[in-house]
Amino acid sequence: MESLDRQAADVFHDGMRAIGLTRDKVPQVTSINGRLASLTGWESHPVPGYLPAKAFFACLAHRKFPTTITVRPKALMDYLPEPDIFHDIFGHVPLHADPVFADFLQTYGQAALHAETEHHVERLARLFWFTVEFGLIAEGGRTKLYGSGLISSLGESDFALTSPHVDRRPFDMDLVCDTPFEIDHYQPILYVLESFEQLRDAMNSYAERVLEESGVKPEAVLA
Repeated sequence: MESLDRQAADVFHDGMRAIGLTRDKVPQVTSINGRLASLTGWESHPVPGYLPAKAFFACLAHRKFPTTITVRPKALMDYLPEPDIFHDIFGHVPLHADPVFADFLQTYGQAALHAETEHHVERLARLFWFTVEFGLIAEGGRTKLYGSGLISSLGESDFALTSPHVDRRPFDMDLVCDTPFEIDHYQPILYVLESFEQLRDAMNSYAERVLEESGVKPEAVLA
């Protein structure tokens, strides 16, 4: 938290307070859900590990976030390739208290659930990676963290903001979706949002495209 006080976006800090995360105890999902319900209608859905992709997307489409209930060893605090409760609750869930990000994530789930071509499936996976997991945002004249993969890694959070080996690019939906990634090392390419409204609006436009190409009427699916 000493690092994140200056590294993390306001939406993360605001979300932590909103859902009641504290240093002195393991978070209880029921308590967090009670707070989220009145803010954005999201809830955390405990799971033992990875879900199949379509099941994961279906949860997002209904404002439910699959939350892993195991915890990493302390020796792997800097980096862990699989999700755990620290990554999910501490890294992801605070952003679910923000109405704009909450809308984006549900629309993402709705689009991903109905995507039928490998082209869109791959592009949507890249979008999730470079935003929800490893996103940066411009805030108050500085670049801040909001992606869970960065928030939940003491080592990579600093690397993402200070390393000369990171290419920090302005966010562009098509460019993001065309950028491949690897999961087993610190990320050399990151994208910087101007605002969460930019992300939400770009997602709305892309979701309409995905649904129309899948033969689904956007107005029948999108919230």
